[in-house]
Order: sequence, then C-alpha cells, then structure tokens
Amino acid sequence: MVERESTGAVLKVPVYRGRLAPSPTGLLHLGHAQTFWMSAQRAQAAHGPLVLRIEDLDRARSRVEFVTAIIEDLQWLGIRWSEGPIRQSERMNLYRAAFEKLMVEGFLYPCICSRQDICNALQAPHAADDEPIYPGTCRGNKAEAALANVSWRFRVTDGEEIYFEDACFGQQPFVAGKDFGDFVVWSQRGGNDTPAYQLAVVVDDAAMGITEVVRGADLLVSTARQLLLYRALGWNAPAFCHCPLVTNAEGIRLAKRDAALSIRALRGQGLTPEEVRARFRPLSPPGPASARPSIPSP
Repeated sequence: MVERESTGAVLKVPVYRGRLAPSPTGLLHLGHAQTFWMSAQRAQAAHGPLVLRIEDLDRARSRVEFVTAIIEDLQWLGIRWSEGPIRQSERMNLYRAAFEKLMVEGFLYPCICSRQDICNALQAPHAADDEPIYPGTCRGNKAEAALANVSWRFRVTDGEEIYFEDACFGQQPFVAGKDFGDFVVWSQRGGNDTPAYQLAVVVDDAAMGITEVVRGADLLVSTARQLLLYRALGWNAPAFCHCPLVTNAEGIRLAKRDAALSIRALRGQGLTPEEVRARFRPLSPPGPASARPSIPSP
C-alpha cells in the first residue's frame, strides 16, 4: 500500500502489520511461545511492524505481575516488537462505539440465559471450541427491552456458510447455526460492563491496521464469528494464520494451568531460548500472508 502526502511526496506504508496479543491471566506457556514466535517470524519475513497488545479486559484474572512476566519472557525468547504495549483496558471508547453501531443497525439482542441454561437446553450441542451453541431462547427479545443482568448476542443467519483461506490449514468452511450460534459481544452481568473477546479483537485489529492475525488453531471457529462482525461493521478483515497446537504428554493442548511448561519454569530449569524454540511443533517456514477473506452479503 502506498499513500501520497499533500506535498506530492510518496510515503511507503508497510503492507504487512502483525500483532502479539497475550492475555495477562497467567504465565506464558510453550504453546503461547510457539504462536508468538511464528507471528514474529512472519512479520520479519514480510518486513512489517509487529504490535504488542495486552488483552487485559478480564479484570478478575488479569495481573500486573503477569504483564511484566509476559514482556520479560517474550524478550528472552528473542521476540521483538515495534509498537506497544497497548492495553485493551484503555480502549473502551472504541469497543463501545462498535457495540452501539451494531445495536443501532439491529444485529444484537439482549439475552438473560446463563451458561447452565444453554447447556441444559435439549438441542444445544457443543461447538468445536467448547462454547455451547446458543439455542435461540432470547432471539425474540427487542434491543429496547428493559432487561437487567444481560449479555448482548450477535444474531447469526442459520445455515449461512462462512469460509476463509487459512495460511496454515487451507480453506476453512463453517456453517452458522451448526458450527456456532448467536454469540456474545458484550456482557452486562455481575456488575460488569465489558466487551466480549470476539468484539474487542475485531475492533483492535481493525483500528491497528493489522493485516494478518497469527494465533492458535483452537480459535479457527472464532474467526468465522469475527468475520461476521467485520462485515456488520463495514470493515475489511485481515488474513489469518492458525498455528497447530502444542500438547502435553497426554496429548491434551496446553493451558495456563500447565505450570511445568511455562516459559518461566523452563527458564528456571536452565534451558536456553534456542532449546525452548526447539520444542515447538514443526511449522512451515514463514511465507506470504494468505489473501484477506471476502465475506459475501447474506
């Protein structure tokens, strides 16, 4: 992409913009490290900047000490970024503006169902990422309804196919209502008034001009949801590259509870950054980002 100043001088704007988006609710583990390393490698190969964004909207679990540890561990691994850290907790005005746009244009409705209510529904199978598919109980609620303690859900079109080309896994098709259902974009429960992950990352990636999102394969179905948000908000979606997951000895994907495989623990065992990186799953070498997805109108 090239922009021209009013003086006529040509400014070179990087075509590629990547990001690192850790959540400070625990220590980085080997799976996080692999994804962030891959993100850094792809940005470096494309000669583009890398943005560090701290996703700290979970106020109950986010800790300042985890932010410090994350930054130290990333630097120890040899990962460098050119912008940030930028904290989501300081960007609420952007999320609220997007939420209000979705509300005004009729994409949202208030939902009073608890997670247990949804799991108990007769026809509420679990999606691939373990989020129960919402059975539509509150779909008839109007946005103007005076309801307290609600979640605001994005209404999907049942049967619509959402597809994108992933740089690692190839074409990914998902069907709304089958692979995922109406999803939460904002929560006003338990004294909270915060955006959900799906909305916050879309707003941030669009506002930051991110051209490729690199993250774990457990978020493939979340990408389908987020593509619907990009379309509803009238924004271009980035390209996507989902990394294979790192698993423990039992073949279960790593989580923050796997303290023995945290980067901090591995450092404490005397491992070098090179030895830690040698434990990553084999990945294809960084290549050009896949084309940005184009989602047709419903």
